[in-house]
Amino acid sequence: MYLTTEKKAEIFAKHGKSATDTGSAEGQIALFTHRINHLTEHLKQNKKDNSTRRALIKLVGKRRSLLDYLIKKDIERYRAIIKELNLRK
Repeated sequence: MYLTTEKKAEIFAKHGKSATDTGSAEGQIALFTHRINHLTEHLKQNKKDNSTRRALIKLVGKRRSLLDYLIKKDIERYRAIIKELNLRK
């Protein structure tokens, strides 16, 4: 599988407060970004895979919701995660 528990722990350790802090918005956004990138590559090869396309759209919506939450809660955390993950609005 493309996303092992070690990879998840690495993502949360790098972007969250710790490796076990799976609830922070930054950690979840980083995890969603990793999954979105993986699904995007999959869809480049499998253009007719509509169930994966739907899952990708749902993930993008979840990430957008978390980013909107961060804008309202703490703009500096938002700017940091956008810069760190190379995302743009």
